[in-house]
Amino acid sequence: MSGTPPSAAVLRDRLWRAVLEGSEYDAVDTVRAGLDAGCGEEVLLLDVVAAVQERIGTEWAADRITVAQEHAATAINERVIAALVHRPAAARPAPPHRGRVTVTCVDGEWHAFPARLVAEVLRLRGWQVDYLGAQTPTPHLVAHQHHTNSDAVLLSGSIPTHLPAAHAAITACQAVGVPVLAGGRAFGEDGRFARALGADGWAADARGAAAALEAGLRRPTAVRQVVDDLPHLADQEYTMVVQSRSRLVKQVLTDLESRFAAMRGYDAARRERTAEDVVHILDFLATALYLDDAGVFTGFLEWTADVLDARSVPVGSLVTGLDILAEQLHDFPRALGFVREGAAGLRGRSSGTVVHGTAV
Repeated sequence: MSGTPPSAAVLRDRLWRAVLEGSEYDAVDTVRAGLDAGCGEEVLLLDVVAAVQERIGTEWAADRITVAQEHAATAINERVIAALVHRPAAARPAPPHRGRVTVTCVDGEWHAFPARLVAEVLRLRGWQVDYLGAQTPTPHLVAHQHHTNSDAVLLSGSIPTHLPAAHAAITACQAVGVPVLAGGRAFGEDGRFARALGADGWAADARGAAAALEAGLRRPTAVRQVVDDLPHLADQEYTMVVQSRSRLVKQVLTDLESRFAAMRGYDAARRERTAEDVVHILDFLATALYLDDAGVFTGFLEWTADVLDARSVPVGSLVTGLDILAEQLHDFPRALGFVREGAAGLRGRSSGTVVHGTAV
């Protein structure tokens, strides 16, 4: 097909309308039309599909689309990728063979969309890719390396609470001589957590991952222990907070109910959502302790407050919940400091009382 290819912006708008309306056929037709008009597959994957996927997350957080719409749009985008890349070999030029890599998600990480994009871009650039998908247990990842002897493992993580599991995967792969390139929001915007966990490299996106692989990653030779990377773990605060999580959740919920009469009238679903919120708070606190980085915790609290604001849920109880948690952490100076810092950052955003379904 001749003519000027439609711009990425035009295709993004078309794809956004299609996924928002739940029209899989229109979504697939959009990227195929771009392909027929001369847009490259990589441009369509990263500048169109990936950009629309990011917008989906932003719109959900702002409460402008529902959870159901977010799930449906993501599922359509996944099928769009399949339609875009699953074409006869004769329909695309053969790239040079560069080597073999494994692309996978951290154990517990179910946001596999970014990893899928990386896998497809690397295939386009000539890499043989073993794409393992979401939530790959570390022992199975290591066993796969024994079987394939990959040139590198590309480890994707979106949720910071999975960083301890990522650390285990990084050190385990390196122990069998395979370098690890980390990517995804969990590792920090600048990759600082990838460096803290001893990864052999970090990439901000699929193009960066391809560039890092093409530049070459040195195979590791030394075997490290967790405390070699994170000596602060010797104080055992991370371990003790993780082991105390059930007790802490129960205590925070009990004290919240005594301080907020509205909670006594919550139905089972509201109580469950409140308990889940408290669990998330403790999981992010534990991760902050693991990395000795308060920003992991305070950043999550700010994001949570923004989400609550978008849903017209007062954040005053979030601060109260942190105050209750602080009362339980008097024996853990690092944890106590993080919680107090988080509460101080939120204090003043709202002084409302809990009246909605989410207490914290």
